[in-house]
This record gives sequence, structure tokens and C-alpha cells, in this order.
Amino acid sequence: MYIFSLFVILLLTGPARAWIPGQDKEIYAADGSNLFNNTALATNASSKRWLPSSAKIRGVNLGSMFVFEPWLAQTAWTNMGCGGLNSEFDCVSHLGQAQANSVFQAHWSSWITQSDITQMQSYGLNTIRIPVGYWMKEDLVYSDSEHFPQGGLSYLEQVCGWASDAGFYIIIDLHGAPGAQVANNSDTGQFAPSPGFYVDYQYSRAETFLSWLTNLTHTTNAFRNVGMIEIVNEPVQNADTVATMRSSYYPNAYAAIRSAESALGITASNALHVQVMNELWGSGDPKQYLTNQNFMAYDDHRYLKWSNITTSMSAYLSDSCTNNRASDGDTPTIVGEWSLSVPDDVQWTSAWDPSTQQSFYSQWFAAQVLTYEKNTNGWIFWTWKSQLGDYRWSYQDAVAAGVIPQNLSGVNASACSGY
Repeated sequence: MYIFSLFVILLLTGPARAWIPGQDKEIYAADGSNLFNNTALATNASSKRWLPSSAKIRGVNLGSMFVFEPWLAQTAWTNMGCGGLNSEFDCVSHLGQAQANSVFQAHWSSWITQSDITQMQSYGLNTIRIPVGYWMKEDLVYSDSEHFPQGGLSYLEQVCGWASDAGFYIIIDLHGAPGAQVANNSDTGQFAPSPGFYVDYQYSRAETFLSWLTNLTHTTNAFRNVGMIEIVNEPVQNADTVATMRSSYYPNAYAAIRSAESALGITASNALHVQVMNELWGSGDPKQYLTNQNFMAYDDHRYLKWSNITTSMSAYLSDSCTNNRASDGDTPTIVGEWSLSVPDDVQWTSAWDPSTQQSFYSQWFAAQVLTYEKNTNGWIFWTWKSQLGDYRWSYQDAVAAGVIPQNLSGVNASACSGY
């Protein structure tokens, strides 16, 4: 009788949304209601369709897929004809639009494949975070002065479809904002000499992008498991410099997403989570001017490589075991980027060599996972794959090296003993 009733509900409401965190399974109707959560229906606020209620987020970033960072994949970058260039903007300018479209589309079709998604699933991961640039909405690009590859949307749809079919939760992150949100960094899509994002007309372009992406998410089947949109990645870490981002862009970006949902008649329980960098990032309190914080979420990036912590294994383990990343009170928080990399000046010394120090890196991975899952809503490793030959930046390679267990239930539960 229960199975028949469930079938009738699904038939009446449309395709179910499946969310499979580890061994748990939750099925969501098209209106966002949670139909099955182990043995009981979930009723609390955290069990809405777009945030898992019964398990922590355990995920990987798809770094260098749609926002190419040459340092992560120099071989691919060089083979595309972009060697020696700093960013996608520079490469497209160099190759010309037609040739750039061809080589980038070849990259998108091969960097993350369905077999990658299957492998992620076999490792017990349940979430992917996809960095994208505003140029994916191609009519936002100034054709006379901006240069970005075209045709990415169909590949984004493809990878989201594979991930949705596999039951993954999906976060799409505006990694490359109009004008670049930081200077001299390829992870914005352009190696800009100064951050040009923090003016009204650039905010407006980003808001248009977010409205467009929201519409796609709610109307395109492949995007059915996209539950969160991050409205800008890693802005300038100076609260005064980005004051207008907090006072203008954040409220307006939130409104753009909600207005797009309202126009579609999206019910409250089916709304996307809107994610911002949390206050620990250093850009000020993101909630300062947000009068409406319904279904907000917060992103925390934790790279000890660039911290002021003493560079020692014991110090890294101590900090990773005790640092409460939810200490600013923002919730839900996800540690959306972190790695096993250490400072440049020691990373290839014998004391830190990844080929001989697997035991430490395995313990450090476990320590971070245990703490992030204890104090926040979960974690997303940077990144799934690289061409560095260094598993400290590649989840796939770290599993192959035995540093990360193939089954996350095998994470060392005593990694923080003594800390």
C-alpha cells in the first residue's frame, strides 16, 4: 500500500528529485516536499529539497572545467595553444574566437566525463561544486572588448545531467564575475590588473546572469539537482573596498534570484539556496544589508597553505582538529574549498614530500573532514583532478595514492586523538 501511494504521489507531482548522501536516500517531489527520509518524513527547515537533511555534504570542485586555471593543468593549456598565457580572456584574444571555441569545447568534452561522475559516486561523494564565469551567458559579453570561449552552456547542462542522474547535489558558483572580482588571478577568467567588478554596471551584469541561471535551473531537467547558487567567489578581502558589494550587490543579487523564481511560480520549499562567502573570508559581514535571509547559505574557504599558522605538521593537525569554522554563527555553512597543499617554500622538501609522507597527509585529510563535518554542513575539496602530479590538489590522485580512502566510511576517526 505504501509503495502504491508513493507511486501515485510521484505520478501526480511529476519527476522525483533523488538525493543520495552516502548510504542515505531522500526522494523529493516536484513541489520540493521530502517524500522519504530513511523511515520518517522530514519536517524541519534543513530538510527542504535544496539542502540534504540526513547527511553532510561531501564533495569536490570541478576546477579548471569552465574557469580554466592554467597552473592546475599546464599540459592541457599548452596543447590548446594557450601556453604562456594567463587566462581564458588572454587565450581567446590570442587564438581568435573560432579557434578558441574549438579548443575549449574539446576541453569541456574531455576534462570531466561521465566516468568521472561515476568514480566520484563510487568514492561516497555526494556533491559537486561547479565554478563558472558570467560569460556563459554569451550576450552579456562585450564583443568589442571582452574575449571568452563560447558554447559552454551545453557542456554545463551535460555534466549537471550526469550528476543529477547519479543523485549528486550540485552547487553552481559564479567564479568569474564581470570585470574580475580580484586582480591578477586566472580564476576570474581574466588576469585583470585591478578588480573591476565593484561598480554598479558590473553588478547589474552579474545580477542578470544570476536571474538567467536561476531560470535555467528551474526549467531544465538536467539542472534538477542544482540546489545552490553562489553569487560571487572570493571577493577582495577588504571590507572597505567591497562595501558597495555588501550594500548593493548582495541584496540585489538575492532579489534577482528570488524574482526569477517568483516569475516561474516556484514554491518557497523549492527555492534555491543563495550562497555568499562568510564573514571569516574577510570581506565584511555578508548579512549586513540583507533584510531577507531566507534560504541563505555561507561558503568558507580554508587553505592552511596561505594561513599564518606555524608551518609544522603538529600545528596543522592541531588547527584542523580544533578550528571551529562555524564560529561566526553563519548557518548553513559549507567549507567550499580546501586542500592538502602546504606553503611553496616547503612543499617539495623531504619533510613534506607527498611521496614519502602519505601517513601525515592521510591523517590531515581525516582531521579536516572530521572537523568540518562536526562544525559545518560539510565540505568540498579543491579539486577533483589536476595535472600537477601532486595529490595534495587532486582528490582523484589522492585516492589512487591511498591518502584518501576509496570509501569515506574508512576515514580515520581517531585522526584528532591527542589534539
